[in-house]
Amino acid sequence: MRTRTFVFSFLVHSAVLGVAMVVRLVATTELPDPPIATRFMVAAPVDVPEVPPPPRTAPSTPGANTDTVPLEAPHTIAPEVPREVLDAIPDGPGLFTASGDSPIGVDIGPPPPPRAVAPPPSQLPIRPGGIVRAPQKIRHVAPTYPPIAQAARVSGVVILDAVIAEDGSVRDVRVLRSMPLLEAAAIDAVRQWRFTPTLLNGVPVQVIMTVTVTFTLN
Repeated sequence: MRTRTFVFSFLVHSAVLGVAMVVRLVATTELPDPPIATRFMVAAPVDVPEVPPPPRTAPSTPGANTDTVPLEAPHTIAPEVPREVLDAIPDGPGLFTASGDSPIGVDIGPPPPPRAVAPPPSQLPIRPGGIVRAPQKIRHVAPTYPPIAQAARVSGVVILDAVIAEDGSVRDVRVLRSMPLLEAAAIDAVRQWRFTPTLLNGVPVQVIMTVTVTFTLN
């Protein structure tokens, strides 16, 4: 009895499973079409206005060339201007005028002003030596001993570079070796010295000399 029940149950289940499998296979062949995301729309035509063509311009005629040879012979020939007159005329526009058949007139006007002559460049001072002889002192002024230096018992030597002009005067002074209390007195004295002019190829020139001023207490 149990064996029959088991066999009958097995056959029923097998039949149900087979029917389910057949139904599923048949259903896969009748699936609906998938939805399409892209849609196409027909746009309405747009009227584009026509652009009128640019107006045509007549080709420009080239100007007359005054350097070409004339095609017609002139009616009259003006006389030539003498060479002497042409040489005397300076360069510049507006010097010639013509009227009809009369000879060419010349309007030179006032003569141009003379050109300014640039002054010769000033020569830098040179040091005596070789063919340049040292100038000779013709005027000596002794320095004034400063009272504060005397009270402080200060003595010594001040060395200066003096630029001597073409006329022998001292133009400029530069200190090479200084003494604080004696420097000003030495410069004042040297500025009053005078020398003979220094000649270079017969021409006076300015020179630079090193001078020494000594201060000694009595």
